[in-house]
Amino acid sequence: MAGLGALARPPLPSPGPCAFSCFHSPLCPQVASEQIVEHLEELEKAPALAVLPIYSQLPSDLQAKIFQKAPDGVRKCIVATNIAETSLTVDGIMFVIDSGYCKLKVFNPRIGMDALQIYPISQANANQRSGRAGRTGPGQCFRLYTQSAYKNELLTTTVPEIQRTNLANVVLLLKSLGVQDLLQFHFMDPPPEDNMLNSMYQLWILGAMDNTGGLTSTGRLMVEFPLDPALSKMLIVSCDMGCSSEILLIVSMLSVPAIFYRPKGREEESDQVREKFAVPESDHLTYLNVYLQWKNNKDGASEAGQVSDRHVLLQVREVRAQLKDIMVQQRMSLASCGSDWDIVRKGRVLPRAVLTRLFPQGIGEYVNIRTGMPCHLHPTSSLFGMGYTPDYIVYHELVMTTKVSGPCP
Repeated sequence: MAGLGALARPPLPSPGPCAFSCFHSPLCPQVASEQIVEHLEELEKAPALAVLPIYSQLPSDLQAKIFQKAPDGVRKCIVATNIAETSLTVDGIMFVIDSGYCKLKVFNPRIGMDALQIYPISQANANQRSGRAGRTGPGQCFRLYTQSAYKNELLTTTVPEIQRTNLANVVLLLKSLGVQDLLQFHFMDPPPEDNMLNSMYQLWILGAMDNTGGLTSTGRLMVEFPLDPALSKMLIVSCDMGCSSEILLIVSMLSVPAIFYRPKGREEESDQVREKFAVPESDHLTYLNVYLQWKNNKDGASEAGQVSDRHVLLQVREVRAQLKDIMVQQRMSLASCGSDWDIVRKGRVLPRAVLTRLFPQGIGEYVNIRTGMPCHLHPTSSLFGMGYTPDYIVYHELVMTTKVSGPCP
């Protein structure tokens, strides 16, 4: 934030009371919105301003508010992430404040973890953001960085996604297409060699590839599912263990945005309702319990609809139907284990046990067996605050916060 860069548009007269504003924030839009409201309350006679966040995991009914017309005499400020660059267009945006930062998901092959971190934007991002101002009329873009920083410090374009993400699905697909030497394959944007080798190792551990690098029968079956390879293997294993119906639901729940939602001002109430559905031994079984309660109570007439957005649960139902169709096409059995959820726990653990095991290293702290990286239980995990430390934990994903933590199966 060395200063204001060049304006994207010529100076304009002072906007009217219903002019729109848009702000690109590297922080969580919800947090940034609350900070803006707090600062406004500290000002005397501050003009009325409706502060609205927009991000991908926000419930759809709250996302729709940014498209609604502001009341007379009230200006609208939209606090947005990268989603506002290309995914949507809001009429009436007159001003854009570009922070010069964005959040990108980057895969680290050494620790096998995706981290959502803050990075400077590229020149292409900056031009796209300035284009949001005045789509339907005159507008201005205020950049919180200098023109020199724009020309000399920002990349021309964003680093391609294939060079910063887990390539397990890409490797699996290329192998199914008959590509033998992946390291010599002519990618338009060649990914790092470490990422390729790490992905091949994961697929070998999961039984999708043999010792010579060829695709196994399990790997060919995994290709049919539009899922993370570990989730595909979990579905395949569940058919042999007689719990494929429950595993199918869990996989569907993991394939949609955040299941649990804590509306502003009702955090404690939401947490209390969520505790009623918690299964102490597993986060995934908690997801399964929420969906079953929602389904068995006329699609949302129960408290399950209070801890999770109904539209998300409807999306889970659609994903489940699509995955079920694939299982039927591949002649995979669909069986339920009833109330014996210990079988479900085994079916989920087996595909991940060799990749994602942790052993305790003090109270609440664990160490990854393969990489030696210290991890902590996430505060939202069902295992957090149980009063004792399990000997081993198999986790589904790691989250980079102030500490490395993860929800557990």
